[in-house]
Amino acid sequence: MEIVNQCSEKQSCNTNRCTTVTRSDSGQMTIEFVIAFPAALVIGLIAVNALLFFSECASFDRSFRSLVCVYAPSPAYEQGIDQSCALISESLYDEFSADHLQVEVTAHGVSGELVAFEGKLQFTPTLFGKGTLSGVFGVSLPPLSHTESIVVDVYEPGVLL
Repeated sequence: MEIVNQCSEKQSCNTNRCTTVTRSDSGQMTIEFVIAFPAALVIGLIAVNALLFFSECASFDRSFRSLVCVYAPSPAYEQGIDQSCALISESLYDEFSADHLQVEVTAHGVSGELVAFEGKLQFTPTLFGKGTLSGVFGVSLPPLSHTESIVVDVYEPGVLL
């Protein structure tokens, strides 16, 4: 005697009788999305802000070094180090004038005629480049800072060695 399965796809065979199988998995994907979306959004925001920060740091390093080399080694007559810092800071501010970036330039003597110029870039995280952001879904995103320094020999006009 041969047993033939006569149950449909939504029914299961259990020793000569068919029973209807009901599965209650409707809405499963919605629940998974609701749970995974905040985590994916936080990871995306952190990744975008990290790449934006690295990009701004690279641009800041290049600009800061070139501006120090332009304004600091050969200042105008009676131009002090503070005025050189102001010129460098003003040029950096023009280049990095976004709402989420702040620039600061300082200088101090190292030894003899050598002067160290230090530039600081302060980066506040953004919402994919639009507006500043201090946190998302309870995860705080603190401001980041990057410092670059270069030491130059400042020329003093009229001084003979």
